[in-house]
Amino acid sequence: MGNPFYKKRTAFLISTALSSMVMNPSVYAAEPTPLEMHNLIVTSDPFGDRTVDDLINSVTVITDEELAHRQSTTLGETLDGLPGISNSDFGPGVGRPVVRGLTGSRVQILNNGLRVVDVAGEGADHNVAIGTSNASQVEIMRGPATLLYGGNASGGVINVISEHFNPNFSDETNVHGQFSYSGNGNQRLGNIGLSLPLSDNFVIRSDYAGQRSDDFDIDGFQGEDQTTGDKGTLENSGNDINSFSLTGLYSQDWGFAALGYSRWKTSYGIPTVITGVGEEEQAHIRADYERLDFRSEIDDPFAGIHTARFKVAYTEFYQAEVAAEFDGGLLEGSGVEGEFDKDETEVRIELLHNPIGAWDGVVGLQINDADFQTSAPEAGGHGGSFYVRDNETRSYGVFVLENTETSFGHVELAARIDYVDSEPATLDQERDVDFVAPFVGELMQTAKLGDRSFTPFSVSAGAIVDINDSHHFRVSLSRSERAPSPEQLYSFGEHHASETVEIGDPDLDEEAYTNLEIGLDRHHGDFTYNITAFYNQVSDYIYLETLTIGGAEVLSDEGNNFLTNEQEDAKFYGAEFTSAWHISEGNVPFKLRLSADYVRAKLDSGDDLPRISPARVGLGFDTGRGDLAFSMDYQRVFNQSKTANLESGTDGYDLLSFNANWSPNSLKGLGVFVKGRNLLNEDGRRHTSFLKDATTITGRSILAGVNFDFNL
Repeated sequence: MGNPFYKKRTAFLISTALSSMVMNPSVYAAEPTPLEMHNLIVTSDPFGDRTVDDLINSVTVITDEELAHRQSTTLGETLDGLPGISNSDFGPGVGRPVVRGLTGSRVQILNNGLRVVDVAGEGADHNVAIGTSNASQVEIMRGPATLLYGGNASGGVINVISEHFNPNFSDETNVHGQFSYSGNGNQRLGNIGLSLPLSDNFVIRSDYAGQRSDDFDIDGFQGEDQTTGDKGTLENSGNDINSFSLTGLYSQDWGFAALGYSRWKTSYGIPTVITGVGEEEQAHIRADYERLDFRSEIDDPFAGIHTARFKVAYTEFYQAEVAAEFDGGLLEGSGVEGEFDKDETEVRIELLHNPIGAWDGVVGLQINDADFQTSAPEAGGHGGSFYVRDNETRSYGVFVLENTETSFGHVELAARIDYVDSEPATLDQERDVDFVAPFVGELMQTAKLGDRSFTPFSVSAGAIVDINDSHHFRVSLSRSERAPSPEQLYSFGEHHASETVEIGDPDLDEEAYTNLEIGLDRHHGDFTYNITAFYNQVSDYIYLETLTIGGAEVLSDEGNNFLTNEQEDAKFYGAEFTSAWHISEGNVPFKLRLSADYVRAKLDSGDDLPRISPARVGLGFDTGRGDLAFSMDYQRVFNQSKTANLESGTDGYDLLSFNANWSPNSLKGLGVFVKGRNLLNEDGRRHTSFLKDATTITGRSILAGVNFDFNL
């Protein structure tokens, strides 16, 4: 754990800093101008012009300024610590957001409103194929409103938004970006963006982002029970990520049309200790995609419709899992153990109709076609596929959202119905996977599996009650259904990178979520807050369970656990709280922030679900003077002892961080920043991680850099 003396010293430094700012304002110079979140436009909302304050459900909007402060290697790490959001990592190269205890294919990650195509839902060791380096905003939607994006959004929607499809642009050329460096892991990060107007109606936008690191430093050994090896280093944790995009947008009085191309590429290791004893293996993953986007919005296209939106995306995604084999600590060789290819097309149409009586609304259509193929060249293939069988999944959804103003606030109703058809490939032979403990045996999967089709239906109702000018009461109730994902249906085989054998069930039923959410907020005045409570009852919840026979774990010849997809009713419930107190304004403004969240998840049998985030509380402040802004944050992550069968618990730990920014008026558009992360050098283990027994969070890091934003 972290050094107690260091904690006491840090606490003294914080108190000294606070005192000096009060006694000597010139020591810290910054006048932050934080945007009030309740006034921010939520673009994920189909109406397109409503603010956080207008929406019934829980919505968090992260602006570009806050994203710059939170910037990290992965999307999950960037959003970790927000109320209700945690990070299910598999080392620094992998970070998928967990929303209220739900993750994977239950949390829909969007790129400017359309699905991000990757295989993150097919494996906990797979990274989400999008970052936030060039994002202008990230929106996180929780609760019933997510049903407009289908059953795969039952846990939440995270929409990463860039300026590429924004029809508003200046007549000046703009160049912006930032470059930074951290000594921990020799980490280098940079991004640059360009907006080039070629006429009053046409603009070209382009950006590039890259980051690279070596193995990261940690406090102590990375393994829970490790006593030998490389202390202080997170072995095989380096990563390399690059992205590029180019968009042309034409805007006229009737609306706009845009065509965009993007490319994303990553390479990262799965942290694994090489002890030098016997035969061992380390995994490395390479992935990339190319994507084409078309977007258009037309005003008054025909009678009764005041706005029509068209969104189309086509993505070709590829991922390879490479295994490096060691014997006695010496590298013997390496090879590709598995490959994923995924080609996906998505179309989304939204029609906003003119008022019908007192009701405004939107109706829409969404179509998705995903062709998923795998191969296992080094592992023999199990009949030609990697651990997930080849499949093609098509879905068609229609949805409607209506709202009306009332004397007490406003009411909202929504519904969606989908048809999902999944066709697994027929193999040349049966698939089999061997196990050696508790006795020798094998599991079999037939060569031919039948097609599966589902018709998920979802409906929700909610209301905002205006208690007074500064307070809202929110309530919403929904019932949504979700079809099993292909990996839950068709997995069968060894997944070496995650050190598991994954067994799907082609007979799984739909999940059904009944979600109640209530909230109270104060959105005006020096003191604001938002408190939300939720209860989510899930029928036929699909979860991974460690396979046992007679109480003994079933193990492969490589010592890997068998994980089976099971179904049982479950419930998720919890609460989230945020508040801000503007204590002083003027030359030395000071804002105090407080946050907390709690989620509990268990099966109806009484057993706890695995990898559920522990309770957390956070305290932070923002201050400054003149050209200098300074903020500091503390978060306590509590221990988690409510664990699933055969799952280990995790101890609590403390996180301390700061951000300092200098943006001199004499150098318009130029800024310098310094960030500190995990200042207490804690060796905490994330309970949401599959690797919590094998890896810790990264150690103390100080990152420094410059940012720029110039009009030419």
